[in-house]
Amino acid sequence: MIEIEHPGAFTTVQDLGRAGYGHLGVSRSGAADRDSLKLANRLVGNPEADAGLECTLDGPRVRLHRDCTVAITGAPVDIAALDGIEVSMNCAFPAPAGSVLQIGRAVAGVRSYVAFSGGIAAAPILGSRSWDMRGEIGPPPVAAGAWLALGDPTSPPPAVDAVPVPSIERAVTVTVSAGPRASWFTAEARRGLRTERFVATGDANRIGVKLRGPALTRQRPDELRSEGMVPGAVQVPPSGQPIVLLADVPTTGGYPVIAVVAECDLGKIAQLRPGDEIRFAFDGTWGREVAA
Repeated sequence: MIEIEHPGAFTTVQDLGRAGYGHLGVSRSGAADRDSLKLANRLVGNPEADAGLECTLDGPRVRLHRDCTVAITGAPVDIAALDGIEVSMNCAFPAPAGSVLQIGRAVAGVRSYVAFSGGIAAAPILGSRSWDMRGEIGPPPVAAGAWLALGDPTSPPPAVDAVPVPSIERAVTVTVSAGPRASWFTAEARRGLRTERFVATGDANRIGVKLRGPALTRQRPDELRSEGMVPGAVQVPPSGQPIVLLADVPTTGGYPVIAVVAECDLGKIAQLRPGDEIRFAFDGTWGREVAA
Protein backbone atom coordinates (compact mmCIF):
# COMPACT_ATOMS: atom_id res chain seq x y z
CA MET A 1 0.00 0.00 0.00
CA ILE A 2 0.92 3.65 -0.36
CA GLU A 3 -0.53 6.36 1.87
CA ILE A 4 -1.24 9.89 0.64
CA GLU A 5 -0.05 12.27 3.35
CA HIS A 6 -0.57 15.36 1.18
CA PRO A 7 -2.39 15.22 -2.17
CA GLY A 8 -0.78 18.13 -3.99
CA ALA A 9 -2.81 20.46 -6.19
CA PHE A 10 -4.62 17.82 -8.27
CA THR A 11 -3.35 14.25 -8.27
CA THR A 12 -5.24 11.44 -9.97
CA VAL A 13 -4.77 7.78 -10.76
CA GLN A 14 -4.29 7.26 -14.50
CA ASP A 15 -3.43 4.41 -16.84
CA LEU A 16 -3.81 4.45 -20.64
CA GLY A 17 -7.58 4.81 -20.49
CA ARG A 18 -10.76 2.98 -21.43
CA ALA A 19 -10.94 3.03 -25.22
CA GLY A 20 -13.97 1.54 -26.94
CA TYR A 21 -16.83 3.07 -24.93
CA GLY A 22 -17.47 6.23 -26.92
CA HIS A 23 -20.83 4.85 -28.06
CA LEU A 24 -21.84 4.88 -24.39
CA GLY A 25 -20.71 8.50 -23.92
CA VAL A 26 -17.58 7.47 -21.99
CA SER A 27 -14.31 9.26 -22.78
CA ARG A 28 -11.06 7.41 -23.34
CA SER A 29 -9.51 9.33 -20.43
CA GLY A 30 -6.14 8.02 -19.23
CA ALA A 31 -2.91 9.94 -18.84
CA ALA A 32 -2.93 13.34 -20.54
CA ASP A 33 0.76 12.87 -21.42
CA ARG A 34 0.73 9.19 -22.33
CA ASP A 35 4.39 8.97 -23.30
CA SER A 36 5.50 10.17 -19.86
CA LEU A 37 3.38 7.56 -18.07
CA LYS A 38 4.64 4.83 -20.40
CA LEU A 39 8.23 5.80 -19.68
CA ALA A 40 7.68 5.81 -15.92
CA ASN A 41 6.19 2.33 -16.09
CA ARG A 42 9.01 0.97 -18.24
CA LEU A 43 11.59 2.34 -15.84
CA VAL A 44 10.15 0.38 -12.89
CA GLY A 45 9.54 -2.81 -14.88
CA ASN A 46 5.77 -2.44 -15.29
CA PRO A 47 3.74 -2.95 -18.45
CA GLU A 48 3.24 0.45 -20.11
CA ALA A 49 -0.51 0.41 -19.41
CA ASP A 50 -0.22 0.06 -15.61
CA ALA A 51 -1.74 2.79 -13.45
CA GLY A 52 0.35 5.49 -11.80
CA LEU A 53 -0.15 8.96 -10.38
CA GLU A 54 -0.68 12.02 -12.59
CA CYS A 55 0.39 15.11 -10.64
CA THR A 56 -0.75 18.54 -11.82
CA LEU A 57 1.46 21.58 -11.07
CA ASP A 58 2.16 20.61 -7.43
CA GLY A 59 2.87 17.02 -6.45
CA PRO A 60 1.92 14.88 -3.46
CA ARG A 61 3.72 13.52 -0.40
CA VAL A 62 3.41 9.75 -0.28
CA ARG A 63 4.42 7.23 2.42
CA LEU A 64 5.27 3.79 1.12
CA HIS A 65 4.28 0.78 3.19
CA ARG A 66 6.25 -1.82 1.22
CA ASP A 67 9.56 -1.96 -0.58
CA CYS A 68 9.18 -0.92 -4.20
CA THR A 69 10.86 0.77 -7.14
CA VAL A 70 9.72 4.26 -8.13
CA ALA A 71 10.19 6.52 -11.17
CA ILE A 72 9.10 10.13 -11.80
CA THR A 73 8.73 11.49 -15.33
CA GLY A 74 7.00 14.30 -17.22
CA ALA A 75 7.11 17.88 -16.00
CA PRO A 76 10.33 18.53 -14.01
CA VAL A 77 9.76 19.57 -10.40
CA ASP A 78 11.65 21.76 -7.95
CA ILE A 79 11.72 19.01 -5.30
CA ALA A 80 11.89 15.25 -5.79
CA ALA A 81 13.08 13.62 -2.60
CA LEU A 82 12.92 10.33 -0.73
CA ASP A 83 13.20 10.83 3.03
CA GLY A 84 14.63 14.27 2.31
CA ILE A 85 17.33 13.01 -0.05
CA GLU A 86 17.10 14.26 -3.62
CA VAL A 87 16.25 11.72 -6.31
CA SER A 88 16.53 12.14 -10.04
CA MET A 89 13.73 12.18 -12.55
CA ASN A 90 13.57 9.80 -15.52
CA CYS A 91 15.32 7.00 -13.66
CA ALA A 92 14.29 4.18 -11.32
CA PHE A 93 15.24 4.24 -7.64
CA PRO A 94 14.49 1.86 -4.74
CA ALA A 95 12.11 3.06 -2.04
CA PRO A 96 12.04 0.98 1.18
CA ALA A 97 8.93 0.44 3.26
CA GLY A 98 8.31 3.37 5.58
CA SER A 99 10.01 5.93 3.37
CA VAL A 100 8.32 9.18 2.31
CA LEU A 101 8.36 10.42 -1.27
CA GLN A 102 7.94 14.17 -1.76
CA ILE A 103 7.18 15.67 -5.18
CA GLY A 104 7.20 19.44 -5.44
CA ARG A 105 6.04 22.04 -7.94
CA ALA A 106 6.49 21.76 -11.67
CA VAL A 107 9.09 24.21 -12.94
CA ALA A 108 8.21 23.59 -16.59
CA GLY A 109 5.15 21.98 -18.06
CA VAL A 110 2.11 20.98 -16.04
CA ARG A 111 1.92 17.22 -15.41
CA SER A 112 4.38 14.84 -13.74
CA TYR A 113 3.93 11.06 -13.46
CA VAL A 114 4.89 8.62 -10.73
CA ALA A 115 5.07 4.88 -11.31
CA PHE A 116 5.48 2.25 -8.58
CA SER A 117 6.63 -1.30 -9.29
CA GLY A 118 3.51 -3.43 -9.54
CA GLY A 119 1.36 -0.43 -10.51
CA ILE A 120 -1.55 1.06 -8.59
CA ALA A 121 -4.16 -1.68 -8.18
CA ALA A 122 -7.31 0.42 -7.85
CA ALA A 123 -10.52 -1.36 -8.88
CA PRO A 124 -10.90 -1.05 -12.68
CA ILE A 125 -14.10 0.41 -14.11
CA LEU A 126 -14.85 -0.44 -17.75
CA GLY A 127 -11.39 -1.92 -17.97
CA SER A 128 -9.45 1.10 -16.71
CA ARG A 129 -8.21 2.53 -13.41
CA SER A 130 -8.23 6.09 -14.77
CA TRP A 131 -10.15 9.00 -13.28
CA ASP A 132 -12.38 10.69 -15.86
CA MET A 133 -13.13 14.19 -14.56
CA ARG A 134 -15.94 14.79 -17.04
CA GLY A 135 -17.84 11.58 -16.39
CA GLU A 136 -16.60 11.15 -12.80
CA ILE A 137 -15.68 7.55 -13.51
CA GLY A 138 -12.85 5.71 -11.78
CA PRO A 139 -10.98 6.30 -8.51
CA PRO A 140 -11.51 9.93 -7.44
CA PRO A 141 -8.64 12.43 -7.14
CA VAL A 142 -6.47 11.43 -4.21
CA ALA A 143 -7.04 13.10 -0.84
CA ALA A 144 -4.99 13.33 2.34
CA GLY A 145 -5.27 10.06 4.25
CA ALA A 146 -6.15 7.96 1.18
CA TRP A 147 -4.56 4.54 0.81
CA LEU A 148 -3.86 2.97 -2.58
CA ALA A 149 -3.00 -0.67 -3.14
CA LEU A 150 -0.05 -1.72 -5.28
CA GLY A 151 0.01 -4.78 -7.49
CA ASP A 152 2.68 -7.46 -7.52
CA PRO A 153 5.74 -6.60 -9.64
CA THR A 154 5.89 -8.65 -12.83
CA SER A 155 9.51 -8.02 -13.84
CA PRO A 156 12.59 -6.24 -12.48
CA PRO A 157 13.47 -2.72 -13.62
CA PRO A 158 15.65 -2.53 -16.74
CA ALA A 159 19.37 -2.07 -16.20
CA VAL A 160 19.56 1.61 -17.15
CA ASP A 161 20.75 4.52 -15.04
CA ALA A 162 18.58 7.22 -16.59
CA VAL A 163 16.75 8.01 -19.82
CA PRO A 164 17.45 11.26 -21.70
CA VAL A 165 14.21 13.01 -22.55
CA PRO A 166 13.55 16.23 -24.50
CA SER A 167 13.11 19.37 -22.42
CA ILE A 168 9.62 20.78 -22.06
CA GLU A 169 9.64 23.97 -24.10
CA ARG A 170 7.61 27.18 -23.79
CA ALA A 171 7.10 27.18 -27.57
CA VAL A 172 6.07 23.99 -29.38
CA THR A 173 5.09 22.89 -32.86
CA VAL A 174 2.56 20.10 -33.32
CA THR A 175 1.50 18.26 -36.45
CA VAL A 176 -2.17 18.36 -37.43
CA SER A 177 -4.23 16.50 -40.00
CA ALA A 178 -7.21 18.07 -41.71
CA GLY A 179 -10.33 18.00 -39.55
CA PRO A 180 -13.70 16.82 -40.85
CA ARG A 181 -14.91 20.44 -41.13
CA ALA A 182 -11.74 22.12 -42.40
CA SER A 183 -13.57 23.21 -45.56
CA TRP A 184 -16.09 25.13 -43.43
CA PHE A 185 -13.40 27.75 -42.73
CA THR A 186 -12.16 30.56 -44.91
CA ALA A 187 -8.89 30.30 -46.80
CA GLU A 188 -7.55 33.02 -44.51
CA ALA A 189 -8.43 30.97 -41.42
CA ARG A 190 -6.76 27.84 -42.81
CA ARG A 191 -3.70 29.84 -43.76
CA GLY A 192 -3.63 31.46 -40.33
CA LEU A 193 -3.79 28.10 -38.59
CA ARG A 194 -0.65 27.10 -40.46
CA THR A 195 1.31 30.34 -40.30
CA GLU A 196 0.31 32.19 -37.13
CA ARG A 197 1.20 31.49 -33.51
CA PHE A 198 -1.35 30.76 -30.82
CA VAL A 199 -0.97 31.06 -27.07
CA ALA A 200 -2.28 28.75 -24.36
CA THR A 201 -4.66 30.40 -21.91
CA GLY A 202 -5.34 29.60 -18.27
CA ASP A 203 -8.66 28.07 -19.26
CA ALA A 204 -7.40 24.50 -19.37
CA ASN A 205 -7.92 21.13 -17.71
CA ARG A 206 -7.94 17.46 -18.65
CA ILE A 207 -10.82 18.09 -21.07
CA GLY A 208 -9.04 20.63 -23.22
CA VAL A 209 -6.93 23.77 -23.60
CA LYS A 210 -8.32 27.03 -24.95
CA LEU A 211 -5.95 28.98 -27.19
CA ARG A 212 -5.73 32.67 -28.06
CA GLY A 213 -4.68 33.94 -31.47
CA PRO A 214 -6.07 35.21 -34.76
CA ALA A 215 -9.75 34.36 -35.06
CA LEU A 216 -10.47 31.38 -37.31
CA THR A 217 -13.49 32.53 -39.29
CA ARG A 218 -16.00 30.32 -41.03
CA GLN A 219 -17.18 30.58 -44.61
CA ARG A 220 -20.26 28.49 -43.77
CA PRO A 221 -22.70 29.85 -41.19
CA ASP A 222 -24.54 26.52 -40.77
CA GLU A 223 -25.21 25.11 -37.35
CA LEU A 224 -23.48 21.76 -36.93
CA ARG A 225 -25.21 18.77 -35.44
CA SER A 226 -23.24 17.08 -32.68
CA GLU A 227 -20.71 14.62 -34.04
CA GLY A 228 -17.99 12.39 -32.63
CA MET A 229 -14.90 13.92 -31.01
CA VAL A 230 -11.45 12.47 -30.38
CA PRO A 231 -8.45 13.58 -28.29
CA GLY A 232 -6.57 16.19 -30.29
CA ALA A 233 -9.61 17.60 -32.06
CA VAL A 234 -9.22 21.35 -32.64
CA GLN A 235 -12.73 22.73 -32.14
CA VAL A 236 -13.59 26.29 -33.12
CA PRO A 237 -16.49 27.94 -31.26
CA PRO A 238 -18.21 31.12 -32.56
CA SER A 239 -15.46 33.28 -31.00
CA GLY A 240 -13.01 31.85 -33.54
CA GLN A 241 -10.54 30.97 -30.75
CA PRO A 242 -9.65 27.26 -30.99
CA ILE A 243 -9.88 24.64 -28.26
CA VAL A 244 -7.65 21.54 -28.35
CA LEU A 245 -9.38 18.58 -26.70
CA LEU A 246 -7.42 16.27 -24.40
CA ALA A 247 -7.84 12.93 -22.61
CA ASP A 248 -11.25 13.58 -21.02
CA VAL A 249 -12.68 14.76 -24.35
CA PRO A 250 -16.48 14.74 -24.67
CA THR A 251 -17.49 11.94 -27.00
CA THR A 252 -19.59 14.35 -29.09
CA GLY A 253 -19.49 18.07 -29.77
CA GLY A 254 -21.23 20.70 -31.83
CA TYR A 255 -18.37 23.04 -32.78
CA PRO A 256 -16.71 22.35 -36.15
CA VAL A 257 -13.28 20.69 -36.02
CA ILE A 258 -10.77 22.36 -38.30
CA ALA A 259 -7.86 20.03 -37.50
CA VAL A 260 -6.77 17.08 -35.36
CA VAL A 261 -3.45 17.00 -33.50
CA ALA A 262 -1.31 13.92 -34.11
CA GLU A 263 -1.45 11.39 -31.29
CA CYS A 264 2.33 11.59 -30.82
CA ASP A 265 2.09 15.35 -30.12
CA LEU A 266 -0.76 15.32 -27.59
CA GLY A 267 1.70 15.21 -24.69
CA LYS A 268 3.03 18.61 -25.80
CA ILE A 269 -0.49 20.05 -25.56
CA ALA A 270 -1.01 18.45 -22.13
CA GLN A 271 2.14 20.21 -20.83
CA LEU A 272 1.24 23.72 -22.04
CA ARG A 273 1.22 26.47 -19.42
CA PRO A 274 -0.67 29.76 -19.76
CA GLY A 275 1.34 31.97 -22.10
CA ASP A 276 3.12 29.08 -23.84
CA GLU A 277 3.22 29.36 -27.61
CA ILE A 278 1.98 26.75 -30.05
CA ARG A 279 2.24 26.52 -33.82
CA PHE A 280 0.52 24.03 -36.11
CA ALA A 281 2.26 22.16 -38.94
CA PHE A 282 0.05 20.58 -41.62
CA ASP A 283 0.59 16.95 -42.60
CA GLY A 284 -0.14 15.41 -46.00
CA THR A 285 -3.90 15.01 -45.43
CA TRP A 286 -4.61 18.64 -46.33
CA GLY A 287 -5.72 18.87 -49.97
CA ARG A 288 -4.43 21.79 -52.00
CA GLU A 289 -7.78 23.56 -51.86
CA VAL A 290 -7.95 23.21 -48.05
CA ALA A 291 -4.36 24.06 -47.23
CA ALA A 292 -4.25 27.06 -49.56
